Amino acid sequence: MDHLTYAEVQAARERIAGRVRPVVVAPGDERGRVWLALEYLQHTGSFKARGAQNFLLAHAGAGTLPEAGVTIASGGNAGLACAWAAGGLGVRATVFLPDTAPAVKVARLRSYGADVRLAGREYAEALAACEEFAAASGALASHAYDHPLIAAGAGTVLEEIRDRLPGLDTVVLSVGGGGLFAGVAAAAREHGVRVVAVEPDGSKALHAAVAAGAPVDVAVASVAADSLGARRATALAVHAARQEGVHTVLVPDDAIVRARQALWDERRIAVEHAAATSLAALEQVDGERIAVLLCGANTDPSDLVAR
Repeated sequence: MDHLTYAEVQAARERIAGRVRPVVVAPGDERGRVWLALEYLQHTGSFKARGAQNFLLAHAGAGTLPEAGVTIASGGNAGLACAWAAGGLGVRATVFLPDTAPAVKVARLRSYGADVRLAGREYAEALAACEEFAAASGALASHAYDHPLIAAGAGTVLEEIRDRLPGLDTVVLSVGGGGLFAGVAAAAREHGVRVVAVEPDGSKALHAAVAAGAPVDVAVASVAADSLGARRATALAVHAARQEGVHTVLVPDDAIVRARQALWDERRIAVEHAAATSLAALEQVDGERIAVLLCGANTDPSDLVAR
């Protein structure tokens, strides 16, 4: 299947109800035009908790959770979400990360009881090690973003944003591999909400895929690469990007750094560079009622300058 349906997002919302924190929205300007969706307040510090819950609950309901548990490769946030959701179900979690993953994410993973294994310098290398482990152990292989259940779970955040912002016409979000984007786009398409998909200049898997007409590998070099460092966008994301009402935008690293610092200076919000990537594109976004999704806060705030 190369596309995600709204019915899958609806099913995910029913499945994870009561297991995730409802998204909080806050004014982003004085005119009521821009709103910030504070999804970094979610369990485990990012939207990934939604997809992890949906994935594991669906398998639990189908009786397909093996004794060997679940395994996942992740830049950090998906692993955190998987380990947290697995712990809630009494399931073992083995998480593979590139050895460039921030120490704060590694420490939190271990606090959830996960077996943490570092492999390679990039996500793709950690993924290869995870796949080998799954084949050898029989563990259920999850994915950081490339799975319909993961994407549908992530898409539930758009439903909640709409509940809180009547008249929403545009949602702006950061894109890595495209799981969040594919889920949000499926829900947004149902409601006529425009989607602006934002990537760093140095990590633009979706942009390259749209240009090529299919997923392609890209080089990754961005300040936001720890979360937006996928080499390849998913087929689900590429399909979503071709739909009417979807726009893709690129932003440079210096704009991402400035946006992250501005969130700290003006609001005392400390988020990942990945979360600030969406805000960095705001000047390129048109709309009368815009939600900017701040997707994660698993970051070391020591590089935020006190002002």
